[in-house]
Amino acid sequence: MKLRQLEIALQRCAGFEKPRAAWEQYQTPATLAARLLYDACMNGDIEGKTVCDLGCGTGILAIGAALLGAKTVRAVDRDPAAIHTARENATLLGTDVECIVADIAGADASDLAERIGPSDTVVMNPPFGAQKQNVHADRAFIDCAIAIAPVTYGIFNAGSTPFVEAYLRERGTVAGRVSGSFPIKRSFAFHTKDVQEIAVEILRIARTGSASFREDKENPV
Repeated sequence: MKLRQLEIALQRCAGFEKPRAAWEQYQTPATLAARLLYDACMNGDIEGKTVCDLGCGTGILAIGAALLGAKTVRAVDRDPAAIHTARENATLLGTDVECIVADIAGADASDLAERIGPSDTVVMNPPFGAQKQNVHADRAFIDCAIAIAPVTYGIFNAGSTPFVEAYLRERGTVAGRVSGSFPIKRSFAFHTKDVQEIAVEILRIARTGSASFREDKENPV
């Protein structure tokens, strides 16, 4: 499947029926999702792999991974309503996605990693921390990601690379970066523009060392 074909397919995914501002529930744009997934696929991190979408929302990244030939796809989110939509989207696009309700930012990373199980690749669009309830929420996502998979592709605010590198310390490295734009449509009363373009970067995070899933669980990050 070509990049443009993937983008067109992902545009069929329904968004949040009743998005919550406190949870920063914004649908990942099909163009950005396709770019992340296609780059991951070109690096050999999707096709034939076990892929986990952390904070999946309505499932666009998980479904895209399945369309690109992932062997197994899991999608994790704390919102049961979003998971319901993710299941419907997966059915609509003819993909097989296992959906799990779990709060990544509200649980110990090692316990949650055990529940989710090991993966080859994590894809994620974690909260940017614009709402006070989500300040530093991306740290829990990074912790969980590197606990369950050796490679992670995540969407972060532009300029986040130094923070991510410092937070990873000796646990991982930023092995790739692609600039992008995240258009946020007017969704809540506090929005003042019809569309707000947010500069973002897609980071490829590689876990350092050869620790297995079992070793990660016994030595939580």
